[in-house]
Amino acid sequence: MTGSTVRAVRFHETGGPEVLRIEDVELRDPGPGEVRIRVRAVGLNRSEVNFRRGTYLEAPVLPAGLGSEGTGTVLATGPDAGPWRPGDEVCVLPASSQNTHPVYAEEAIVPAGALLARPSGLDDAGAAALWMPLLTVWGMTRHAVRLREGDRLLVTAASNSIGAAALQIARHVGARAVAVVPDGRHGDALRAAGADEVLTGTPDAERLREALGGGADLVLDAEGGPGVERLVRACAPGGAVIVHGGLSGEPTPLPAAGYAPVWLRRFHVREVVGDPAVLARAVAFARAGLAAGTLTPLVDRIFDLADVAAAHDYLESPDRAPGKPVLRIG
Repeated sequence: MTGSTVRAVRFHETGGPEVLRIEDVELRDPGPGEVRIRVRAVGLNRSEVNFRRGTYLEAPVLPAGLGSEGTGTVLATGPDAGPWRPGDEVCVLPASSQNTHPVYAEEAIVPAGALLARPSGLDDAGAAALWMPLLTVWGMTRHAVRLREGDRLLVTAASNSIGAAALQIARHVGARAVAVVPDGRHGDALRAAGADEVLTGTPDAERLREALGGGADLVLDAEGGPGVERLVRACAPGGAVIVHGGLSGEPTPLPAAGYAPVWLRRFHVREVVGDPAVLARAVAFARAGLAAGTLTPLVDRIFDLADVAAAHDYLESPDRAPGKPVLRIG
Protein backbone atom coordinates (compact mmCIF):
# COMPACT_ATOMS: atom_id res chain seq x y z
CA MET A 1 0.00 0.00 0.00
CA THR A 2 3.03 2.29 0.06
CA GLY A 3 2.44 5.50 -1.84
CA SER A 4 -1.35 5.18 -2.15
CA THR A 5 -3.45 8.27 -1.67
CA VAL A 6 -6.68 8.72 0.26
CA ARG A 7 -9.09 11.56 0.81
CA ALA A 8 -8.51 13.23 4.16
CA VAL A 9 -9.55 16.39 5.99
CA ARG A 10 -6.71 18.83 6.66
CA PHE A 11 -6.23 22.49 7.51
CA HIS A 12 -3.28 24.67 6.57
CA GLU A 13 -4.04 27.48 8.99
CA THR A 14 -5.94 27.71 12.26
CA GLY A 15 -9.37 29.31 12.30
CA GLY A 16 -13.04 28.59 11.84
CA PRO A 17 -14.70 25.69 10.00
CA GLU A 18 -13.92 27.37 6.68
CA VAL A 19 -10.21 26.39 6.99
CA LEU A 20 -11.05 22.68 6.61
CA ARG A 21 -10.18 21.12 3.26
CA ILE A 22 -10.66 17.64 1.79
CA GLU A 23 -7.41 16.72 0.06
CA ASP A 24 -5.68 13.73 -1.50
CA VAL A 25 -3.04 12.68 1.01
CA GLU A 26 -0.36 10.04 0.62
CA LEU A 27 -0.67 7.49 3.39
CA ARG A 28 2.33 5.50 4.56
CA ASP A 29 2.37 1.86 5.57
CA PRO A 30 1.82 1.09 9.26
CA GLY A 31 4.98 1.07 11.35
CA PRO A 32 5.79 -0.93 14.48
CA GLY A 33 2.77 -1.14 16.78
CA GLU A 34 0.46 0.44 14.18
CA VAL A 35 -2.37 -0.68 11.92
CA ARG A 36 -3.97 0.78 8.82
CA ILE A 37 -7.76 0.90 8.83
CA ARG A 38 -10.54 1.66 6.38
CA VAL A 39 -12.47 4.33 8.30
CA ARG A 40 -16.27 3.97 8.26
CA ALA A 41 -17.31 6.73 10.65
CA VAL A 42 -15.73 9.21 13.04
CA GLY A 43 -17.08 10.52 16.33
CA LEU A 44 -16.82 14.32 16.52
CA ASN A 45 -15.59 16.08 19.65
CA ARG A 46 -15.25 19.66 20.86
CA SER A 47 -11.51 19.03 21.31
CA GLU A 48 -11.23 18.94 17.52
CA VAL A 49 -12.79 22.40 17.31
CA ASN A 50 -10.13 23.70 19.69
CA PHE A 51 -7.38 21.85 17.80
CA ARG A 52 -8.55 23.47 14.57
CA ARG A 53 -8.59 26.87 16.25
CA GLY A 54 -5.11 26.37 17.72
CA THR A 55 -6.43 26.64 21.29
CA TYR A 56 -6.17 22.98 22.32
CA LEU A 57 -3.70 21.52 24.82
CA GLU A 58 -1.61 20.42 21.84
CA ALA A 59 -0.77 22.79 18.99
CA PRO A 60 -1.48 21.53 15.45
CA VAL A 61 1.53 20.87 13.20
CA LEU A 62 0.40 22.43 9.92
CA PRO A 63 -0.87 21.17 7.59
CA ALA A 64 -2.73 19.12 10.17
CA GLY A 65 -5.34 16.38 10.15
CA LEU A 66 -8.10 15.89 12.69
CA GLY A 67 -9.87 13.27 14.75
CA SER A 68 -9.08 10.67 17.36
CA GLU A 69 -11.99 8.21 17.54
CA GLY A 70 -14.03 6.22 15.07
CA THR A 71 -14.75 2.80 13.67
CA GLY A 72 -13.55 0.82 10.67
CA THR A 73 -11.89 -2.31 9.30
CA VAL A 74 -8.24 -3.32 9.64
CA LEU A 75 -6.51 -3.31 6.24
CA ALA A 76 -2.88 -3.98 7.20
CA THR A 77 -0.70 -4.30 10.28
CA GLY A 78 2.84 -3.30 11.10
CA PRO A 79 5.28 -5.31 13.24
CA ASP A 80 4.24 -5.92 16.84
CA ALA A 81 0.62 -4.92 16.22
CA GLY A 82 -0.74 -7.42 18.71
CA PRO A 83 -3.73 -9.60 17.84
CA TRP A 84 -5.12 -7.47 15.01
CA ARG A 85 -5.51 -8.96 11.54
CA PRO A 86 -6.84 -7.63 8.22
CA GLY A 87 -10.63 -7.81 8.20
CA ASP A 88 -11.06 -7.18 11.94
CA GLU A 89 -13.86 -4.73 12.74
CA VAL A 90 -12.55 -2.24 15.29
CA CYS A 91 -13.22 0.95 17.19
CA VAL A 92 -10.48 3.58 17.55
CA LEU A 93 -10.10 5.09 21.02
CA PRO A 94 -8.97 8.69 21.64
CA ALA A 95 -5.54 7.54 22.77
CA SER A 96 -3.05 9.35 20.53
CA SER A 97 -2.18 12.70 19.01
CA GLN A 98 -4.22 14.15 16.17
CA ASN A 99 -0.90 15.32 14.74
CA THR A 100 0.39 11.77 14.29
CA HIS A 101 -2.76 9.63 13.93
CA PRO A 102 -5.70 11.69 12.55
CA VAL A 103 -8.80 9.74 11.51
CA TYR A 104 -10.88 12.23 9.47
CA ALA A 105 -9.92 10.25 6.36
CA GLU A 106 -10.95 7.36 4.14
CA GLU A 107 -8.05 5.36 5.60
CA ALA A 108 -5.88 6.05 8.62
CA ILE A 109 -2.82 4.81 10.48
CA VAL A 110 -3.59 4.29 14.17
CA PRO A 111 -1.77 2.72 17.14
CA ALA A 112 -2.70 -0.91 17.71
CA GLY A 113 -3.09 -0.07 21.40
CA ALA A 114 -5.86 2.41 20.54
CA LEU A 115 -8.12 -0.31 19.11
CA LEU A 116 -10.95 -2.32 20.61
CA ALA A 117 -13.01 -5.00 18.91
CA ARG A 118 -16.22 -3.42 17.67
CA PRO A 119 -19.19 -4.45 19.82
CA SER A 120 -21.75 -6.52 17.94
CA GLY A 121 -25.13 -5.04 17.16
CA LEU A 122 -23.96 -1.46 16.57
CA ASP A 123 -24.12 0.37 13.27
CA ASP A 124 -21.23 2.54 12.07
CA ALA A 125 -22.51 5.70 13.72
CA GLY A 126 -23.15 4.02 17.05
CA ALA A 127 -19.74 2.33 17.07
CA ALA A 128 -18.03 5.66 16.28
CA ALA A 129 -19.94 7.52 19.00
CA LEU A 130 -19.55 4.97 21.77
CA TRP A 131 -16.21 5.05 23.52
CA MET A 132 -15.15 8.64 24.22
CA PRO A 133 -18.27 9.45 26.30
CA LEU A 134 -18.42 6.12 28.14
CA LEU A 135 -14.70 5.97 28.94
CA THR A 136 -14.64 9.60 30.06
CA VAL A 137 -17.65 9.25 32.33
CA TRP A 138 -16.50 5.87 33.67
CA GLY A 139 -13.19 7.50 34.55
CA MET A 140 -14.92 10.28 36.47
CA THR A 141 -17.63 8.20 38.19
CA ARG A 142 -15.93 4.84 38.78
CA HIS A 143 -12.21 5.62 38.88
CA ALA A 144 -11.50 9.19 40.03
CA VAL A 145 -14.59 9.10 42.27
CA ARG A 146 -16.76 6.10 43.06
CA LEU A 147 -20.40 6.92 42.30
CA ARG A 148 -22.61 4.51 44.22
CA GLU A 149 -26.25 3.55 44.43
CA GLY A 150 -28.20 6.31 46.15
CA ASP A 151 -25.58 9.00 45.49
CA ARG A 152 -26.61 12.36 44.04
CA LEU A 153 -25.04 13.41 40.74
CA LEU A 154 -25.19 16.86 39.14
CA VAL A 155 -24.31 17.19 35.42
CA THR A 156 -23.83 20.62 33.83
CA ALA A 157 -24.05 21.33 30.09
CA ALA A 158 -25.79 17.98 29.93
CA SER A 159 -26.97 18.25 26.30
CA ASN A 160 -23.90 16.61 24.82
CA SER A 161 -22.41 13.13 24.53
CA ILE A 162 -20.61 13.29 27.89
CA GLY A 163 -23.74 14.52 29.63
CA ALA A 164 -25.92 11.82 28.10
CA ALA A 165 -23.40 9.10 29.03
CA ALA A 166 -23.22 10.45 32.59
CA LEU A 167 -26.99 10.21 32.94
CA GLN A 168 -26.98 6.66 31.59
CA ILE A 169 -24.27 5.56 34.00
CA ALA A 170 -26.08 7.23 36.91
CA ARG A 171 -29.18 5.19 36.12
CA HIS A 172 -27.04 2.08 35.59
CA VAL A 173 -25.55 2.31 39.11
CA GLY A 174 -28.72 3.60 40.82
CA ALA A 175 -27.68 7.20 41.50
CA ARG A 176 -30.02 10.20 41.43
CA ALA A 177 -29.08 12.51 38.56
CA VAL A 178 -29.93 16.16 37.95
CA ALA A 179 -29.09 17.67 34.55
CA VAL A 180 -28.54 21.40 33.98
CA VAL A 181 -29.03 22.81 30.46
CA PRO A 182 -29.55 26.29 28.99
CA ASP A 183 -33.22 25.71 28.13
CA GLY A 184 -35.91 23.04 28.11
CA ARG A 185 -35.74 21.92 24.47
CA HIS A 186 -34.11 18.58 25.22
CA GLY A 187 -35.69 17.78 28.57
CA ASP A 188 -37.49 14.65 27.38
CA ALA A 189 -34.33 13.21 25.79
CA LEU A 190 -32.32 13.87 28.94
CA ARG A 191 -34.93 12.22 31.14
CA ALA A 192 -34.94 9.25 28.78
CA ALA A 193 -31.16 9.04 29.15
CA GLY A 194 -31.41 8.93 32.95
CA ALA A 195 -32.04 12.39 34.42
CA ASP A 196 -34.39 12.42 37.40
CA GLU A 197 -34.79 16.17 37.03
CA VAL A 198 -33.76 18.73 34.40
CA LEU A 199 -33.01 22.32 35.42
CA THR A 200 -32.63 25.18 32.97
CA GLY A 201 -30.65 28.39 33.01
CA THR A 202 -28.18 29.07 35.83
CA PRO A 203 -29.80 27.78 39.03
CA ASP A 204 -28.14 28.94 42.23
CA ALA A 205 -26.61 26.59 44.80
CA GLU A 206 -29.79 26.45 46.90
CA ARG A 207 -31.91 25.43 43.89
CA LEU A 208 -29.38 22.78 42.94
CA ARG A 209 -29.36 21.32 46.44
CA GLU A 210 -33.17 21.28 46.47
CA ALA A 211 -33.35 19.38 43.17
CA LEU A 212 -30.79 16.87 44.38
CA GLY A 213 -32.61 16.25 47.63
CA GLY A 214 -29.54 17.49 49.52
CA GLY A 215 -26.02 18.35 48.51
CA ALA A 216 -24.37 16.74 45.51
CA ASP A 217 -22.00 13.85 46.09
CA LEU A 218 -20.48 14.41 42.66
CA VAL A 219 -20.66 17.21 40.09
CA LEU A 220 -19.48 16.69 36.51
CA ASP A 221 -18.88 20.15 35.06
CA ALA A 222 -18.17 20.78 31.39
CA GLU A 223 -18.08 24.57 31.69
CA GLY A 224 -15.46 25.58 34.24
CA GLY A 225 -15.06 29.29 34.93
CA PRO A 226 -16.59 31.30 37.78
CA GLY A 227 -19.70 29.08 37.87
CA VAL A 228 -17.68 26.39 39.62
CA GLU A 229 -18.06 28.32 42.87
CA ARG A 230 -21.82 27.79 43.01
CA LEU A 231 -21.33 24.10 42.14
CA VAL A 232 -18.95 23.70 45.07
CA ARG A 233 -21.53 25.32 47.34
CA ALA A 234 -24.14 22.85 46.07
CA CYS A 235 -22.08 19.87 47.28
CA ALA A 236 -22.53 17.75 50.36
CA PRO A 237 -19.59 17.43 52.78
CA GLY A 238 -16.99 15.19 51.18
CA GLY A 239 -18.45 15.72 47.71
CA ALA A 240 -16.43 16.28 44.56
CA VAL A 241 -16.54 18.62 41.58
CA ILE A 242 -14.77 17.31 38.48
CA VAL A 243 -14.17 19.90 35.77
CA HIS A 244 -13.79 18.04 32.47
CA GLY A 245 -14.28 20.91 30.03
CA GLY A 246 -13.89 24.64 29.57
CA LEU A 247 -16.98 25.73 27.65
CA SER A 248 -17.14 29.00 29.59
CA GLY A 249 -13.78 30.08 28.20
CA GLU A 250 -12.99 31.74 31.54
CA PRO A 251 -10.51 30.88 34.32
CA THR A 252 -11.77 28.55 37.03
CA PRO A 253 -11.15 30.19 40.44
CA LEU A 254 -10.94 28.43 43.76
CA PRO A 255 -14.09 29.32 45.72
CA ALA A 256 -13.89 31.50 48.81
CA ALA A 257 -14.51 30.10 52.29
CA GLY A 258 -17.90 29.14 53.67
CA TYR A 259 -18.73 25.84 51.97
CA ALA A 260 -18.53 22.15 52.85
CA PRO A 261 -15.20 20.31 52.41
CA VAL A 262 -15.18 19.44 48.72
CA TRP A 263 -12.65 17.85 46.40
CA LEU A 264 -12.12 19.87 43.19
CA ARG A 265 -10.14 18.36 40.32
CA ARG A 266 -9.82 18.24 36.55
CA PHE A 267 -10.12 15.13 34.38
CA HIS A 268 -9.07 13.98 30.92
CA VAL A 269 -9.93 10.68 29.23
CA ARG A 270 -6.21 9.91 28.90
CA GLU A 271 -6.30 8.96 32.58
CA VAL A 272 -8.26 5.93 31.36
CA VAL A 273 -6.89 5.17 27.90
CA GLY A 274 -3.30 5.75 29.00
CA ASP A 275 -3.29 2.90 31.53
CA PRO A 276 -4.04 -0.59 30.11
CA ALA A 277 -5.23 -1.96 33.46
CA VAL A 278 -7.61 0.97 34.01
CA LEU A 279 -8.80 0.77 30.41
CA ALA A 280 -9.56 -2.94 30.76
CA ARG A 281 -11.82 -2.24 33.75
CA ALA A 282 -13.59 0.56 31.92
CA VAL A 283 -14.18 -1.58 28.83
CA ALA A 284 -15.53 -4.45 30.93
CA PHE A 285 -17.97 -2.08 32.65
CA ALA A 286 -19.10 -0.62 29.31
CA ARG A 287 -19.55 -3.99 27.63
CA ALA A 288 -21.62 -5.23 30.57
CA GLY A 289 -23.85 -2.16 30.30
CA LEU A 290 -24.19 -2.60 26.55
CA ALA A 291 -25.16 -6.25 27.01
CA ALA A 292 -27.72 -5.30 29.67
CA GLY A 293 -29.14 -2.52 27.50
CA THR A 294 -28.57 0.15 30.17
CA LEU A 295 -25.74 1.81 28.26
CA THR A 296 -26.01 2.70 24.59
CA PRO A 297 -24.39 5.19 22.22
CA LEU A 298 -26.47 8.29 21.65
CA VAL A 299 -25.96 9.73 18.16
CA ASP A 300 -27.07 13.29 17.50
CA ARG A 301 -26.61 14.07 13.78
CA ILE A 302 -24.73 12.33 10.97
CA PHE A 303 -22.74 14.35 8.42
CA ASP A 304 -21.09 13.15 5.23
CA LEU A 305 -17.36 13.71 4.74
CA ALA A 306 -18.04 16.41 2.14
CA ASP A 307 -19.96 18.35 4.79
CA VAL A 308 -17.15 18.42 7.37
CA ALA A 309 -17.17 22.23 7.62
CA ALA A 310 -20.90 22.17 8.37
CA ALA A 311 -20.29 19.44 10.94
CA HIS A 312 -17.74 21.62 12.73
CA ASP A 313 -20.09 24.57 12.59
CA TYR A 314 -22.70 22.38 14.26
CA LEU A 315 -20.21 21.25 16.92
CA GLU A 316 -20.05 24.87 18.08
CA SER A 317 -23.78 25.49 17.82
CA PRO A 318 -25.95 26.10 20.90
CA ASP A 319 -28.70 24.20 19.06
CA ARG A 320 -27.01 20.82 19.45
CA ALA A 321 -29.17 18.00 20.72
CA PRO A 322 -28.02 15.42 23.30
CA GLY A 323 -25.56 12.90 21.92
CA LYS A 324 -22.58 12.95 19.60
CA PRO A 325 -22.39 14.19 16.01
CA VAL A 326 -20.80 11.68 13.65
CA LEU A 327 -18.92 12.08 10.38
CA ARG A 328 -19.77 9.30 7.91
CA ILE A 329 -16.73 8.40 5.80
CA GLY A 330 -17.80 5.42 3.71
